[in-house]
Amino acid sequence: MSWYRYDETNNLVLTLHIQTRAKTTEAVGLHGDALKIKLAAAPVEGKANLVLIRFLATKFDVPIGQVILKQGDKSRHKIIMIHRPMHGPSALFNILQG
Repeated sequence: MSWYRYDETNNLVLTLHIQTRAKTTEAVGLHGDALKIKLAAAPVEGKANLVLIRFLATKFDVPIGQVILKQGDKSRHKIIMIHRPMHGPSALFNILQG
């Protein structure tokens, strides 16, 4: 199983493992069947979820409203749907695309 897939309407669905209280917010690699993302936020009053959603919106070049937390509101394991992303999953990594 992969950490990402596209649904029947071509939305990107991500399976994520979240580590909070990091120095920087970044994707760091695989954690089982999920992509591990470190967040520079504490898991208090939804702050970490908001940081995650803003991070993903920026990486995929979409408005915040197009990043939807489907599962895992209070969990490290999250399922996120990105409605009509402008970029593919490689956008989470700082890869130069030609």
